[in-house]
Amino acid sequence: MARPREFDELQATEAAMHVFWEHGYDGASIARLLDGMGMTKGSLYKAFSDKRSLFLTAMARYEAAQVTPAIAMLRDAAEPDGRKRIACVFESVADAVRNGDRRGCLLCSAAAGPSFDDPEIAEVVDGLLDEMRKAFEVALGRFMSPAQCEPMARVLQTQYVGLRILARAQVPADDLDRSARAVLAMLGERSVI
Repeated sequence: MARPREFDELQATEAAMHVFWEHGYDGASIARLLDGMGMTKGSLYKAFSDKRSLFLTAMARYEAAQVTPAIAMLRDAAEPDGRKRIACVFESVADAVRNGDRRGCLLCSAAAGPSFDDPEIAEVVDGLLDEMRKAFEVALGRFMSPAQCEPMARVLQTQYVGLRILARAQVPADDLDRSARAVLAMLGERSVI
């Protein structure tokens, strides 16, 4: 008879997500993960097989907790002003830094890290970035022609990823605000942030 697991898998995944988010894939050693998750090595490997599988599970948790709400904000039909939707997403970067969160974005870190070497991680990262780009297109569609939306969505995606990486690189929140304002000025918005 198998013994029941002595940990909550959702809590363990959440804890792993935070370790990966803070330290990146390479910096999240097994020892660091075990400490952050409060697990033994045997329990970790039994539940998640290996670090890579744990990372993919943590990425799924990050998608649900962070990426999906940002995409929902950009697609929110209740807010008819697409510029305001975009401004909220960009403003959230500086707000996180002001609130002491310097982790940046786990998705953005993954795009610059393990996705280079691992096709499955790359597929997950590419898929989430593509969803973000499509959500920018939806918001842009409120005030731009369809022909302009796709290329501008790619610019916004690039700028957003860049801002999240700059946040991780300890760039001051005021500098992030200035960058966000420059992006919004490009869209014809002057006073949202």
